[in-house]
Parts: sequence; structure tokens; C-alpha cells
Amino acid sequence: MTINCKGLLIDLSKPKVMGILNVTPNSFFDGGKYKYADEIVAQVQKMLSEGATFIDIGAYSSKPNAEFVSVEEEIARIVPIVELLVQQFPNILISIDTFRSEVAEACILKGAALINDISAGKLDDLMLGVVAKYKVPYIMMHMRGTPQTMQTLTEYEDLIKEMLLYFSERIAAARSLGIHDLIVDPGFGFAKTLEQNYEVLQKMELLQQLELPILAGVSRKSMIYKVLNTNASESLNGTTALNTISLVKGASILRVHDVKEAVECVTLFNAMNS
Repeated sequence: MTINCKGLLIDLSKPKVMGILNVTPNSFFDGGKYKYADEIVAQVQKMLSEGATFIDIGAYSSKPNAEFVSVEEEIARIVPIVELLVQQFPNILISIDTFRSEVAEACILKGAALINDISAGKLDDLMLGVVAKYKVPYIMMHMRGTPQTMQTLTEYEDLIKEMLLYFSERIAAARSLGIHDLIVDPGFGFAKTLEQNYEVLQKMELLQQLELPILAGVSRKSMIYKVLNTNASESLNGTTALNTISLVKGASILRVHDVKEAVECVTLFNAMNS
């Protein structure tokens, strides 16, 4: 199970870690933390040295009820960061967390290697065309609505069945354009209640029917801190617990704020399966 990132084949049969770099001022966990070039470079250097294979950059917070950001503002926030990181780390594999084709294209042209789309192309009809044009791997997440409306759209007859149908349709749309390097993300916290998030985690191995790598993004989310009656900053231990369960359930990529701890999860998981 490999994906082609800028000519480099990444083997996902052994799980990999994706480190999160938020350059949004309002991200739910580390918003506004990385404003200056030296802080950004230092944080990315830390994540890469701790074993991150990918660095995921987002400039539009997709937390529930996040405020709207214009395309121009998103591009203005994110493109200079991509340029900076490609200059500092020429071999870096940057994933761009966006649902907008213009943002995706601008970042790919500056050296980004993957696109991570919370809407699987449903919020921008041109997205799949851009991904196909540049032949970059594409992460498609399960969501309903927009970040502003998703938490009102949590009624399902059969959540996992509906997710499989959703992914089947989006995969077919992508493949019809010649996109073959696909990764699916169940979308923890997106158009799902707290109980539904745990249902998805419990049954996540059923997504292996799609025969694609699975990305799990549970890091410091409310599904952890609401159960533990704490907050995002106190949710590292809970994140480690759910990352481990995600690996057992078939995750090929862990998308995390804390790379070192996630890499340790992967190392121990590999030891168990060696």
C-alpha cells in the first residue's frame, strides 16, 4: 500500500505519522501559537526530528462553528509558510489541509506534496480536477455540510454503512479523473455526535473494505476531553490511548499535534506485529 509523493514512494503498510501545523489564529488547540518564521521552522524541525513523515498545514480552522475565511486570506496565510518550509527543508512532504481548489493549486505550485480535504471535493467542484492535474495524493474525509453547519447534521440510519456509501461515491469520482493515490479519513468530530465518534472508532476496521489507507485524526479532540472532563491541553494521554486503538483498527496514518508520542505508539504497534 504505497502512495507517490513528488516521485517518492511512501509505504503505508507500516503506519506513518503526520504532524499538524496550524497557522490559523483560532484553531481549537494551538491557534495563534506559530506566527513567526523562526517559531514555525523550529516546530517543524521538532516534528520532523521526532519522526513525522508528513507535515499537515491548515490556514482555515474547521472546528465546529469556525468563522468563515476568504480564499484570498487563506492563500495569504498559507502560501508563505509552504515557501518557507520547502526552502528550509527541501525534502519535506507537506500536506495542505484545505477544501478549496485555488488554495490547493497555489500550494502545490510552491512544493506541497498532498492535499487533505475535509469535504472530499464536495465543497469545491474544481478540487478533484486540480488533484488530478498535479497527480498528488488526496486525503478525503467524511463530513456533512460545512464547518459552520456540520454539528446540526448528525442523524444517520446506519452511520458506517452511510460512510461506506459516501466514500465509494467519492472514490469513484476521483478515480474517474485518474486519481489513484487516495486515503480515507473517517472524520472524527465532523457531523458526528460524541457517541457516533466512538461508534466509528469501534468499527473503523470496516473501512478497510475500501482497500485504501485510513487516516485517523483524533488528536486532542473533544471526543477525548469531554469524556475525561478535561480540556484539549490536558488530552495528550487520551490521544495516545485512542491513537493506539486506531492503529489496531487499521489506521495507516496518525494525524497528530504531538509527534513523539504518536511515533512511540507506532513503534510499539510494529513491535507487536513483527
